[in-house]
Amino acid sequence: MGIFFSKRKKISRITDHDKTILELKIQRDNLKKYQLRIEAILENDRNLAKRLLTEGKKDRAKLLLRKKRFQEQLLEQTDGQLENLEKLTQDLEFAQIEIKVVEGLKIGNIALKKINDTLNIQNIEQILEETREGVEKQNEINDLISGVLNDNDEQAIELELSQLIDQNSEILELPEIPNEEPATDQLKKEIKEKTKKSILVEV
Repeated sequence: MGIFFSKRKKISRITDHDKTILELKIQRDNLKKYQLRIEAILENDRNLAKRLLTEGKKDRAKLLLRKKRFQEQLLEQTDGQLENLEKLTQDLEFAQIEIKVVEGLKIGNIALKKINDTLNIQNIEQILEETREGVEKQNEINDLISGVLNDNDEQAIELELSQLIDQNSEILELPEIPNEEPATDQLKKEIKEKTKKSILVEV
């Protein structure tokens, strides 16, 4: 079977802004390497000029010092270019941070607006009013019930509650099963009656 699975093309997260910063850093590093190379040449030319002077070759030593001076001027220009590259790189990186901050603020403002739209003042007032009405209604019901019942009613309620608790306790206490066979029919009848009462209580 000729089934071909196409790989999904990965979306690069590197932006043009990132590429620009990378290029600037590469140029900066190349300039630093160039400076180190020029400084090494300058030191070598200086030592060579000293040796030429000891050998009595003043003209050649002077010519070498002229070359050295020209390279020193190039080195000074390189310092200025390097400083500009450093500043431009830092500005671009800071601008990238600012863009992310602005994007974060934008997303936050959108989320906050949605929350505010959901929880507007009218909805909150309506919810509070409905809650207040529900509480007041419940209080009215409690007041009505309290007004109808007197102390005798409360005592009757307590008594009935106590009876219900006793009945539940009796349900939990099942009749004991005798280990030995009953000796008389009367004993069988008593056990049967106890079992019947337990069933009725449960119902």
